[in-house]
Amino acid sequence: MNSLGMVEVSGVTAAVDCLDIMCKSANVEFVTWERKLGGRLVTIIVKGTVSAVTAAVENAVAGAIIKPCSYAVIANPHEETERIVSISAARLKKKRG
Repeated sequence: MNSLGMVEVSGVTAAVDCLDIMCKSANVEFVTWERKLGGRLVTIIVKGTVSAVTAAVENAVAGAIIKPCSYAVIANPHEETERIVSISAARLKKKRG
C-alpha cells in the first residue's frame, strides 16, 4: 500500500457517490468504510499509488453531491495507521460473511 485516501461525508448516499467517483476517476481500490452517528457521518477509505489516490480524493471532493466534511491523503502511512485501517477492513469482511 503506497497511499491511503479518505473522504468523510454526511450520509450513506453521498458516501457511495464519492466512492463511485473515486473508483471511476483513478486506479484505486476500496478498502473499508466507517459509519458513525447512525450513518449520518461516513468515511470512505481507498488505497493505491500516491498520484492515483490524490486524483481520486480531489475528484470526489469536487464532484460530491454533498460537500465532504473532511478529506485526506496519507502517502506511505505508518504501520500503526495501516493496522487501524486493516482492523476496520477485517470488521467489514466479517460482516459480509
